[in-house]
Amino acid sequence: MVSLAGGEFLMGSADPDIYPLDGEGPVRRETVAPFAIAATTVTVAQFDAFVAATGYVTDAERFGDSLVFEAALPEHDREHPRIADTPWWAVVGGADWRHPAGPRAEIDARRDLADHPVVHVSLADAREYCAWSGTAIPTEAQWEFACRGGLSGQPYPWGSQRDPGGAAMMNIWRGEFPGSSSTPAGATFTAPVHDYAPNGFGLFHTTGNVWEWTTGEFDPRRGDRRGVIRGGSHMCHESYCRRYRTSARSGASADTSSGHIGFRIVGAAF
Repeated sequence: MVSLAGGEFLMGSADPDIYPLDGEGPVRRETVAPFAIAATTVTVAQFDAFVAATGYVTDAERFGDSLVFEAALPEHDREHPRIADTPWWAVVGGADWRHPAGPRAEIDARRDLADHPVVHVSLADAREYCAWSGTAIPTEAQWEFACRGGLSGQPYPWGSQRDPGGAAMMNIWRGEFPGSSSTPAGATFTAPVHDYAPNGFGLFHTTGNVWEWTTGEFDPRRGDRRGVIRGGSHMCHESYCRRYRTSARSGASADTSSGHIGFRIVGAAF
């Protein structure tokens, strides 16, 4: 955990790249009290310790399936129902945090991906982990304050350019989506939680890699009760999803689980 002093900051964005319907703007002043936040998203190994201690069963395990990105599926196991509007998502029976690419894949999350972010976790799953660990899911203001790493008004945790000097600063989809990636990060396309450089507060992967749950509501003015995920993921590509920015947000129902959503925890400042 990293202890942050909190304070006033500018939240949101008015940049041309924002998605207005996502509620990224307007830019407004927000204040957060001192708090602590994990340097990384919760890992498979950490979630495994929670399950071993409590016997907890995730929503994906209870439902019997979860969403897996087609490129993560083994070649011999790609015949699954698809989501009509986003056919790169397969509904895979038996996919869960232990089996991120489904039970027929040869990868074992607990052994092979112990230092990767845990995925296939719903908001309810994340809250149960927090109850066990004495922590909490960050508010949107806490999350964005931490994500920015002390910078103001910048679209990325390191500044104004996505790839400064041509350097890849985060784990996002590069190449042609969804056909081929020029920077695959392994069978599930997540990267270990300490890959890439941290931001100014010492936090890793505040953009890219996996979406992170927050306590926000996506659009309470319209009665939209979806939860808010922040930060983008390894699947974000400029052709359809530029949500790998500090102000970007998206909505997901609280019971959603997929291979690109994880979470980060907060606690009291120290």
